[in-house]
Amino acid sequence: MSANARILCPTLKQRLMTAEKAAELIPAGANVGMSGFTGAGYPKVVPGALAERIRKLNAREGSEPFRINVWTGASTAPELDGVLAEVDGIEMRLPFQSDPICRQRINNGTMDYVDLHLSEVSQYAWSGFLGKMDIALIEVAGIREDGSLIPSSSIGNNKTWIEQADKIILEVNSKQNIKLEGMHDVYYGTALPPDRKPIMLTDPADRIGEFYFECPPEKVIAVVESDAADRNSPFKASDETSQKIAQHILDFFEREIELGRLPKELLPIQSGVGNIPNAVLEGLDAGPFKNLTAFTEVIQDGMLKMLKSGTLSVASATAFSLSPEGIKEFDENIDLYRDKIILRQQDISNHPELARRLGIIAMNGMIECDIYGNVNSTHIMGTRMMNGIGGSGDFARNGYLSIFVSPSIAKDGAISSIVPMVSHVDHTEHDVKVIVTEQGLADLRGLSPRQRAREIINHCAHPDFRPALHDYFERALHSGRGMHTPHLLGEALSWHQRYEEEGQM
Repeated sequence: MSANARILCPTLKQRLMTAEKAAELIPAGANVGMSGFTGAGYPKVVPGALAERIRKLNAREGSEPFRINVWTGASTAPELDGVLAEVDGIEMRLPFQSDPICRQRINNGTMDYVDLHLSEVSQYAWSGFLGKMDIALIEVAGIREDGSLIPSSSIGNNKTWIEQADKIILEVNSKQNIKLEGMHDVYYGTALPPDRKPIMLTDPADRIGEFYFECPPEKVIAVVESDAADRNSPFKASDETSQKIAQHILDFFEREIELGRLPKELLPIQSGVGNIPNAVLEGLDAGPFKNLTAFTEVIQDGMLKMLKSGTLSVASATAFSLSPEGIKEFDENIDLYRDKIILRQQDISNHPELARRLGIIAMNGMIECDIYGNVNSTHIMGTRMMNGIGGSGDFARNGYLSIFVSPSIAKDGAISSIVPMVSHVDHTEHDVKVIVTEQGLADLRGLSPRQRAREIINHCAHPDFRPALHDYFERALHSGRGMHTPHLLGEALSWHQRYEEEGQM
């Protein structure tokens, strides 16, 4: 079905135009809310047309730099973040990104970046903390006769952007499977304090909202056709390190079940993206588990396999994050997945109230962890942004279990992921329950700082760095500076400094 055939509202069909014409409607300095969460559901053609317009305008002698502020659900793809960053077209970016050109500009100071908990972005926008939204640029799978919108492969912040924006540009993407219709759950019951009401969701399978976005037709200034697939990086679960980490987690789950602290169906799973989470998902699918549930941000390839096998009975998320092979599998078997997948807006998928109520098992990656359990998941050597905090904090602080994972070393052994003190703190020791590397698993629940230090060093640190960590800890214990959380302040960040100066911790 062509994109044109998916535009059933006569009023909005009259606003069809090219991507180039639509891009001309976006002024310099505008706050633009764009759809997209991971490489799913982002606008595919207008950002490229806008980037070309910016390139030409900025090339004119004496012209003022043309930049916009870009707000999304999370990361997007090269066709959005990459093309706009390449022409230096982004003044400020929020709330999460993973594009290498964006990252370079953020770290060299030519792009401002606001790194936010994903559950809070909508509230920030509604509260006015981010300023006024000028334009929303939203990909949809179709437009219904009444002007309501069929969401595509992600929801993210789209509901809020449509409500907040003065003007709306729609990209209708015929590459999105039209059978996505009915898989979404758009909740219109959120409010700001003091008018907030409890969210009546008690199971990941609950539906509490609508299938469609409400969209006032008078706000729509352009409709653009597109026919381009989502783009996500494929993650592999086959490397030995990922498999070892996954096995430690699976063994931990089995012990928790034996101890009566987890039911045999576990609790709803939240999983970050990457090789290690996919290895955990593959391990769960191969194990004795059945009728598991997921209440998470993204549906990955591993979750499709679990839904197909019956290991997973339902998956609630805000977006897909599928490889090309995963997209093919989903499209070919969408009737099987339709009743097992629910896509929600991210202020519901990541809501702290729901994470606490459902008892989420949160599994997320980290860059480094210190010997007391503080986790850095965003910054390289304390100052250089990697991607952002994303939704990990939403689940880590509020879930039943917060598990952080990483290989024990990086850069061919030059860097230890277990350090005396993290160079940047995203998740304090109070929010971190379990640390896992390929070396082992440290269960930190109920332990004092000194007990945590020994557990992390003994079970998670790489053997090449374990003696130095023990030495640091023992000398800190006997330094006379205090025994509760012993540190040597003159050495606490010396590992990072040594790497910066010598290329080796």
